[in-house]
Amino acid sequence: MAEEPLNNLDSAPLAPPPGPEEPVVVPEVEAPPPPGEAEKPASGAVVVVEEEETKKVAGSVSFKEETNVVADLPDSQKKALDELKKLVQDALNNHLFNPLPPPPPQPEPATTEAAVVEEEEKKEEEALPAPPTEEVKVANEEEKAAEEAVVESAEAVAPPPQAIAEEVVEKVAAAVVVDEDGAKTVEAIQETIVSVSAPPPSALPSEEQAPEKEAEEVKQEAEPVPEEATPLAPVVEPEEVFLYGVPLLGDERSDTILLKFLRAREFKAKEAFTMLKNTVRWRKEFGLDTLLEEDLGTEYEKVVFVHGFDKEKRPVVYNVFGEFQDKEFYQNAFSDAEKQKKFLKWLVQFLERTVRKFDFGPTGINSLVLVNDLKNSPGYGKRDLYKVTSKFFQLLQDNYPEFVAKQVCINVSWWYLAYSWVYISLFTPRGKSKFVFAGASKTAETLFKYIAPEHVPVQYGGHSRTGELEFSHEDSVIEVDVKPNSKHQVELSHSELPSLLVWELRVVGWDVTYEAQYVPAEGYTVLVSKPRKFALVDDPIITDSFKITEPGKVVLSIDNKSSKKKKLLYRFKIKTPE
Repeated sequence: MAEEPLNNLDSAPLAPPPGPEEPVVVPEVEAPPPPGEAEKPASGAVVVVEEEETKKVAGSVSFKEETNVVADLPDSQKKALDELKKLVQDALNNHLFNPLPPPPPQPEPATTEAAVVEEEEKKEEEALPAPPTEEVKVANEEEKAAEEAVVESAEAVAPPPQAIAEEVVEKVAAAVVVDEDGAKTVEAIQETIVSVSAPPPSALPSEEQAPEKEAEEVKQEAEPVPEEATPLAPVVEPEEVFLYGVPLLGDERSDTILLKFLRAREFKAKEAFTMLKNTVRWRKEFGLDTLLEEDLGTEYEKVVFVHGFDKEKRPVVYNVFGEFQDKEFYQNAFSDAEKQKKFLKWLVQFLERTVRKFDFGPTGINSLVLVNDLKNSPGYGKRDLYKVTSKFFQLLQDNYPEFVAKQVCINVSWWYLAYSWVYISLFTPRGKSKFVFAGASKTAETLFKYIAPEHVPVQYGGHSRTGELEFSHEDSVIEVDVKPNSKHQVELSHSELPSLLVWELRVVGWDVTYEAQYVPAEGYTVLVSKPRKFALVDDPIITDSFKITEPGKVVLSIDNKSSKKKKLLYRFKIKTPE
């Protein structure tokens, strides 16, 4: 399958950090460039890294998915969609989506040039006639004289008018016979004249029979000759093709699929059809339908997984490359070709299963958000890792167009940022607007722009955890900015008594002091949680509760004595006490 140009594929994923085969030229310095001298990113991309490395660079307007409602499309796009539908229908009628036949077997290796020349010379020698001997010359002269005598005899004897005599002269060519003693002799030429008698007169048409024959021929020409019935060709039913579980035509979801391929090819119908045809053929050759049912294990789920949704209700997929720093895990995944093939199949199976859950309706969810965690990402020595991931990203680019709505790279180092600037320069402005880069100190803040904190995993600064907990994705998180060198208070209250107030709280980057108090209406104070200084290494989330038996409120205090702004995240609920 031919690879497609990157600048035409706005949904192409960001390649993993370059492997050994793909060196990237970065500034030859041991430290990151000063903020004022850092190279600017490709226009359209959004870069948010630590202040010490470079300044925040805002790109153009962020990417927003276009409508899939056909009635709302511009006329030019409607025309391209109609043209693509016609091409698809013709291909279905003629079964053009079937995989190409395998290439013919390779011919056997040719013999050496010397052997070929020797064989040709041998054939030429065999084809040349042998030089005539004296005996053969005499035989040829006698044969020629015999032929002249036969001709003169045939001219002298004229055949009668009612009969036709035919003379056949059979000649036996002179042959050279080699006796046992090696002497050569020439055998005599034998001539045999065979007379063939003419047919009887009754068999010949006379003058009286001629008119009757002509009349019969005219009659035969006048009578129509019945034509043989041409057998009808068997009716071939159009091929039925499904893509991501959706039929290519005849379904309201089909337009969404076709529009993805059109957008990937800038609404050039023929190019979009070629891409679509290659995708269908690849899926058949790869055996996607069968692959979905295979059990490939769960050991890779800590590397690639779906967790929560973004603010547009799109699923979020995380790639955690740092997991491959575990040597045992790396060996189990890449120690031989068979294991590498299994990992690639698992990645494709994971992607296909995720896509099959999409609602491809005109207003449904049909794309995802991709988060690449580059913390502790393996270096250049992990050759097999980069080979497999590069292959997977190429398959994603070629066969899943417009499925990545936003790609956020977090925990980005300065050298990877330089590499990304070069890579993203190949994309169109529309494609560049899908990329966001954030350094370690800005990871949580960047993710919260696109994903609500209740859907962000706890390891990335959010509140989402697995297991049976007090809160779930349904419980919204409130975000509050705590200014430098200031104290912020949050008041929680409830009118129904008695009640149990439960809250969950964390500060991104901590380095603050936390305290909780209950203040009844009568004015006295009950200490719920004494002041405690939290550092980065402490438990990232605090869960606490207080049973309220009289009117009052719970006051949560965050004292930020640092010179940096902090992000406070909290949520609470009221429960009936047991």
